[in-house]
Amino acid sequence: MIRLLKQVFALAIVGVVAAAVVYLTAAPTDEKQKGSRRAGRLAGEGPVPVLVIPARVADVPVYFYGVGTAKARNTVTVRPQVDGRILSLNFKEGQDVKRGDVLAKIDPATYQAQLDQAIAKKALDEVQLANAQRDLERYNSLTALSVAPKTIDTQRALVGQLTAQLKADDAAIANAKAILDYTSIVAPIDGRTGIRLVDEGNLVRASDAGIVVITEVKPISVLFTLPQQQLKDINAALAAGAVAVEALESDGKTVLDRGSLQVVDNQVDQTTGTVRMKADFPNANLQLWPGQFVNARVLVNTMSQVVVIPTPAVQRGPNGTFAYVVQDDDRVALRSITLALQNEKEAVVAKGISASERIVTTGFVRLKDGSRVIISEPEAQPGGSNGTPTPNATISSAISASPEAAAEKPREHGKGRRKRERENAAEAGPTKSREADPGGKSEGNATQ
Repeated sequence: MIRLLKQVFALAIVGVVAAAVVYLTAAPTDEKQKGSRRAGRLAGEGPVPVLVIPARVADVPVYFYGVGTAKARNTVTVRPQVDGRILSLNFKEGQDVKRGDVLAKIDPATYQAQLDQAIAKKALDEVQLANAQRDLERYNSLTALSVAPKTIDTQRALVGQLTAQLKADDAAIANAKAILDYTSIVAPIDGRTGIRLVDEGNLVRASDAGIVVITEVKPISVLFTLPQQQLKDINAALAAGAVAVEALESDGKTVLDRGSLQVVDNQVDQTTGTVRMKADFPNANLQLWPGQFVNARVLVNTMSQVVVIPTPAVQRGPNGTFAYVVQDDDRVALRSITLALQNEKEAVVAKGISASERIVTTGFVRLKDGSRVIISEPEAQPGGSNGTPTPNATISSAISASPEAAAEKPREHGKGRRKRERENAAEAGPTKSREADPGGKSEGNATQ
């Protein structure tokens, strides 16, 4: 039994020694392969796959951006002008009303009685005036011996007094009619009603808070601010003509409505260094609402026929801005550029690039001055427009006729490549792997 255990123990030791020898023999080979692959990557052999777009000549608008608030052009609180009980409310909350529409009715009984009283008083005074005028005519027809001159003068004064009284009666009637008309509360402007402030059947007074608030939302105004440094350009644009303004959503892209600049405030806010401005919008689709926060975009100028390249093509270094230009021999040249304007999508080049030159927009990792490149086509993706690659565009390497491109194989990096190599070696073996790519060419994808 002891002899058997010794034999098993000896075999175990031999196995451990053999495994150690195999491991030590294979490890240098793997390390060499890894070092070789790492050196190949660092060397950056072969052309670099890139996306290019030709520089173009276009008219580029110049915008100023500000933040503002939508405000109704007119806001009216409808209040009763007489005291009384509300008989009816003739509107619905949120209803669009026109000027002159009856909104509410107040009990008119008291005011109708006052009007009737004024009309009756006028009728009484008319009868008295007619009688006084007849007496005056009789006195005038008599001789001076029959009627004293004083009596005639007194009668003439009475006629004038009653005539004036009739005019006072007319004024009293007009006043009574006006007060009676106040019992019908009408809309003073076109607009939209809000939530009513009083219910039907309540007793209201002229000093009350009101019945409803009407706001004019078509058209509507937007009050916004711009830095005082931009005031000169704004005034110059206003002097040249109407200045277009767009109201944008909070994302800064979606246009809610288009209008025009109406007013620039006559002073600068010294606390913030900004200037208030007001623009009017038709608001036909009710995209703007009083009190709503909006972004305002003011068109102050249009740069005519300038060289435009995509913003991703603009690179920055110690010496300033530059871009890579693809030459006829499929090599890139580092070109210093001067920008006149830049936004999220486009950059206007004042100096350094001419129209139709091919500009690299994606694939800068291995790129340097004089590098050979493979010009690739971006995959079609929704949202890409005007030939500008989207941020997630995929570069598909084309097959080049040059020897470097013919010898170039698709590269994978990291654990994914090593795993795939082991799987291919285990399944197909080295011979089958070479047969799958006899010409040494293949197409690959590299995502920038």
